[in-house]
Amino acid sequence: MDLNTLMPLLPDMAAFVAVVETGSFTGAAEKMGITPSGVSRQVSRLEKALGVILIERTTRRQSTTSVGMAVYEQCRNMLDSAREAVQVSESDATEAKGRLRVAVPKALAKQVLEPYFIAFVKEYPAVSLHLMVTDERLDPARQDLDIVFHVSAEPYEHLVSKVIGRVESVLCASPAYLKERGAPAKPRDLLAHDCIPLGLLERDNHWLLSRGESRETVAVNGRYTNNHSEMRLRAVKEGLGIGIFPDFVVQDALKAGEVERVLHGFQVHSHFQGGMHMQFQPMRFMPAKMRAFIDFMEGVGYLAAQD
Repeated sequence: MDLNTLMPLLPDMAAFVAVVETGSFTGAAEKMGITPSGVSRQVSRLEKALGVILIERTTRRQSTTSVGMAVYEQCRNMLDSAREAVQVSESDATEAKGRLRVAVPKALAKQVLEPYFIAFVKEYPAVSLHLMVTDERLDPARQDLDIVFHVSAEPYEHLVSKVIGRVESVLCASPAYLKERGAPAKPRDLLAHDCIPLGLLERDNHWLLSRGESRETVAVNGRYTNNHSEMRLRAVKEGLGIGIFPDFVVQDALKAGEVERVLHGFQVHSHFQGGMHMQFQPMRFMPAKMRAFIDFMEGVGYLAAQD
């Protein structure tokens, strides 16, 4: 295929990548800002030019063919190369400027990082910070993002990771609840208490606790389930039971005496604990806006104090 034939297909290749990565023509259309029928036409045009079927379509579902996945990998490499070309030009500039796309979990954004995001925007007026606040774990290698934050014991291995803090899970209850029901002394005592699990996953009511080499999982029960950390904390303050939280969610309530830690000598395990990771794709040429943001977030007060 000569260059004159190839060049018009580049936008179609980008559309095909978007379909594979979002899982649908509708998702690709939303990402690209065009109609689903427009995306479909682009993919069909690419299929015709290559003489192969890239996506099997039925009325109920679609699936990428084996040759389609091979084509996808090459198209993905093409887009990565194009992005690197842009990064080369941006990295040559000494001023931090342009749009920076960052994804961050809801509770972490609201209760920890929001002041630092605002401070960064004030310090770098030429940078436009575009935040995506979501508990979905996103990947900048596959989504249109520069940097992602998440709390996990297992960060993405294919991304560069900066650990800017640590998060532990804690169990808490109100003083009034503990006075009425008594404080549990060991994990199995939780079976006699009202507990407030997240309810996001099927086994969210199975709490794993450990002390030394001893580990015990307890299937707790309660009348109130809530996956919103601030609402769950309010329920604990109101005496509805024992809740599990990331430590930053309850630190102010603990200092104020509104809640007390339960089973303090045990480590509580959950999905939302471990390193507070700031991750981004490895790159030879980092744009000035990204370098400024990364350096800023590594140096701010709360996060530096966690090291």
